[in-house]
Amino acid sequence: MKSITIKSLATLLAMGLFSVWAWAAQPVNVNTANAEEIAESLKGVGQSKAEAIVSYRGEHGEFKHIDELVNVKGIGIRTVDINREYIQLDNSKLAASK
Repeated sequence: MKSITIKSLATLLAMGLFSVWAWAAQPVNVNTANAEEIAESLKGVGQSKAEAIVSYRGEHGEFKHIDELVNVKGIGIRTVDINREYIQLDNSKLAASK
């Protein structure tokens, strides 16, 4: 049986961290993106929640503030807070900036 060296253990750890970062949330405009883009971009938002966001947007118009997302069934303030820095309402800036 081979012993694990510190170097190989460090390499495995680094690869694991990199893969987690690769799956991190990505900025997405919730006023223009389709459900697939929203689901791929935001943490804790799967296809059904993303479809609910698109449906809500279709019925009520564009989101004017990030916190309006809590009005979508299945989206709570925790989900909004986790993704706040990635949620865009327009293409020119992140909506989370104040």
